[in-house]
Amino acid sequence: METEDTTKLVEVYDGTAWQAGIVKSMLDDAGIEAFIKDAILGTLNPWWTAPGGAGAVKIIVTEKDAAEAKKVVEEFEENSKAE
Repeated sequence: METEDTTKLVEVYDGTAWQAGIVKSMLDDAGIEAFIKDAILGTLNPWWTAPGGAGAVKIIVTEKDAAEAKKVVEEFEENSKAE
């Protein structure tokens, strides 16, 4: 009997490819599995993946990791503003 995979994916961050790479690295360090969506297309033609081209590269995690991932993203955003 087959079981249906009910794991939902959640977008926790959007930004440039550089920013998304840093956030993914931070998530990896925290033990949270994540992947980058639209890394190439979001860099070459960002207006194809996001309105106006802003936030074209996205970080995706599973729903069960979303709350912890959002804490990591908030830490990244706070540190980015401090610069």
